[in-house]
Amino acid sequence: MAKIEVTKEYCKGCGLCIIACPKKVIEIGETTNSKGYQTAQLKAGDGCIGCQFCAITCPDSAIEVYR
Repeated sequence: MAKIEVTKEYCKGCGLCIIACPKKVIEIGETTNSKGYQTAQLKAGDGCIGCQFCAITCPDSAIEVYR
């Protein structure tokens, strides 16, 4: 199953990845990075299909997709 990895220090929590995800498996987490942004994360459970829409949409290149 595919998964995403978010580089927390690059993410500013804009939410564009959440909008782009066709399976809606990304959410904004409770933890913050050193800049004070709440960052994106993969929701609990499987469901990522590895489409890479989130990584393509991310303006900060904070998301890596692994298949």
